[in-house]
Amino acid sequence: MSGRRILHVDMDAFFASVELLRHPELAGRPVVVGGGGDRGVVAAASYEARVFGVRSAMATARARRLCPDLVVVPPDHAHYAGISARIMACCSEFTPLVEPLALDEAFLDVSGAGRLFGTDRELATELRRRLHEREGLWSSVGVASTKLVAKLASEAAKPLPGSDAPQDGVCVVEPADELRFLQDRPAADLWGVGPVTGDRLRALGVDTVADLAVFPLDALVSHLGPAVGRQLHDLANGRDDRPVVADLEVKSISQEETFARDRTSLSELDPELVRMAERVARRARRRDLEGRTVHLKLRWADFVTTTRSRTLDEPTADGLVVARTARELLQGLPVERGVRLLGVGISALVPAGGATQLRLDLGGSASQSADRSAALRAADRVRERFGESAIAPVVPPPTDPRG
Repeated sequence: MSGRRILHVDMDAFFASVELLRHPELAGRPVVVGGGGDRGVVAAASYEARVFGVRSAMATARARRLCPDLVVVPPDHAHYAGISARIMACCSEFTPLVEPLALDEAFLDVSGAGRLFGTDRELATELRRRLHEREGLWSSVGVASTKLVAKLASEAAKPLPGSDAPQDGVCVVEPADELRFLQDRPAADLWGVGPVTGDRLRALGVDTVADLAVFPLDALVSHLGPAVGRQLHDLANGRDDRPVVADLEVKSISQEETFARDRTSLSELDPELVRMAERVARRARRRDLEGRTVHLKLRWADFVTTTRSRTLDEPTADGLVVARTARELLQGLPVERGVRLLGVGISALVPAGGATQLRLDLGGSASQSADRSAALRAADRVRERFGESAIAPVVPPPTDPRG
């Protein structure tokens, strides 16, 4: 691993920061992105909201109790995905080895980038500058020789809620300092330490990474199992050989939503289904992908989950096709029992365009296919410029087979 340098970039309060750009009148106010009903969950919180203890994954109802003046903005995942694609494209200007972790964070292997961009700090600072110049968003960047330390370094570079202290948003950990930097952290910061594993470690008297590093491996394996025990022992001692893996294959694209109140009729579910299908299709088009299988997911009021799927004759990235298929899958299901969550997705993904050649081979219309594709992408550009509501998808009701 000699000479390896890995950068982790994490956008600051990504969803909330994006919404503040769209709604400048909310600047300085405590804002969260998430569901606003009794069952809503915070997806992201502005730093003004974090001062009150509001955090992501917190129930919105609790967040409101902590911060009565909280502003809740509904999420717009299609918009965030578009910005994320540009963020990843910007990262790829520094190295082809970019591994996205989520919409708002990625690993970069910048081992060979120093000749072009200078020191680790200069490279990280330039990346932050370009992202802010192009998107108006700030990020935090960590650099180290391993993924684990780079990610922890980006967390250390994050702005502190309520603090006016200047911060450059970059934390570089040199190889000689990595073990000390790592072992000063709580054991809960390591990958693989969730609530259950954390409780087990505390029961063993392990609170910090340093405690874990000197804990006997055999005893750790005995209490946590061989896979988890060895992994945590290696990480605690700075052993992390995981490479940055670029171009991770996307297996599926989906959208789901938990409703503030249960939906009990097809007429209530249909607009939500159409909206989700359109967002799924747009995300596929951004990646130049099409899906052959359409999926439907429902979680009932009693928390039981039902899934349905159908494989199409041709792959698609057309929201009209996805919505019609999902609607057919929904027919006959007992929605009157109460639908708590609805999800729509596509899988069996292939590069866009292959289906067009197939249609030509079978005597299909190339002009119709090209016109439809051009219209969809034009609509995408309008939404990106003027917002989600600029163009509303309309899916005609299915023809009654009984005539």
